[in-house]
Amino acid sequence: MIPVSRPSIGIEELNEIKKVFETGWLGLGSTVFEFENTLKEYLGRRHVIAVNTGTTALHIALDALGIGENDEVIVPSLTFCASIQVITALRAMPVFCEINQATLNIDIKDVKKKITSRTKAIMPVHYCGTSCDMDALLDIGKEKNIIIVEDAAHAFGSSYKGKKIGSFGDVTCFSFDPIKNITCGEGGAVVLENDEFAEKIRRKRILGIDKDTWHRYRNERSWFYEVTTQGYRYHMSNINAAIGIAQFKKLDLFIQRKKEIVQRYNDAFENIDGIKVLSWNLKETAPFTYIIRVLNNKREDLIEVLKEKGVGTGIHYIPNHLQPFFKHFATSLPVTEKLGEEILTLPLYYDMTDVQVSTVIEAVSSFFNRE
Repeated sequence: MIPVSRPSIGIEELNEIKKVFETGWLGLGSTVFEFENTLKEYLGRRHVIAVNTGTTALHIALDALGIGENDEVIVPSLTFCASIQVITALRAMPVFCEINQATLNIDIKDVKKKITSRTKAIMPVHYCGTSCDMDALLDIGKEKNIIIVEDAAHAFGSSYKGKKIGSFGDVTCFSFDPIKNITCGEGGAVVLENDEFAEKIRRKRILGIDKDTWHRYRNERSWFYEVTTQGYRYHMSNINAAIGIAQFKKLDLFIQRKKEIVQRYNDAFENIDGIKVLSWNLKETAPFTYIIRVLNNKREDLIEVLKEKGVGTGIHYIPNHLQPFFKHFATSLPVTEKLGEEILTLPLYYDMTDVQVSTVIEAVSSFFNRE
């Protein structure tokens, strides 16, 4: 079976982990700071704060920004449930909005309609790695005094108008889970410029402890520390950071190969009746997943045929406003609901061979050619 996705890992990652083992310091330490500095240099940002997952990156960012009970956060429904869970965990209210049919990114017109006096943040999702319209979103944020918290779990390595995702804007959150554009095994990061918010996030990621007190009293009370805010055990470990350091060195290779596969898919599928190919800007996008729209209620049949031919598929994602846990926030989103019934994820990962890509293309094409 050709999987939908898989990490590309090898001896380089093992060698970096070996260095950490040799130090005997496995938790938050110098390797994490090295990883953070690597991303700071890559993105040109003042603060990069590494955490243990992309979900915790979103949660700790919203928490540090003061998002709380009855505050509203506008978010697309078509995203992984983690985007919504971090909002409800803070007792805030997700306000679901529509998406663009061509990119599956957040619909700016619908965002404007959903803004109220309680809107404190907008959480755009850079779907498949394709950037949202950040100029429009940042203009809205500036005009309405609303923070833009980017869910860039799909988009590490992508750009918007020549600027790296994460190199501008208010707050950007990345994920480095096993199948992301680079992996730390598990991990995430919050990227921002604001010193005050960054300091809050750093304290919150390690149980609200003020690390300055350790330095302040080191000579007389080396055991002393102060807990100054609500915090969580969200910090990244040196082991995970070591994997990320090795992965980062391969980022350009990963992106280039996945772009080649996406282009082959696009060329093969764009003229097939029954398939709608998404809009891609491969000059600026680091592809995360490859998704087609299967028209005319043929998706389930196609899934079964591809399975028989050894091709794995996935659904990214089931719209969250249709999920039982979020029914209190449900609203009518006809575009999202229609797309949610059409989208299908095909295999895309760095180590895919040309033969495997051809197998996927032939399996999909033959299904529609027989119609």
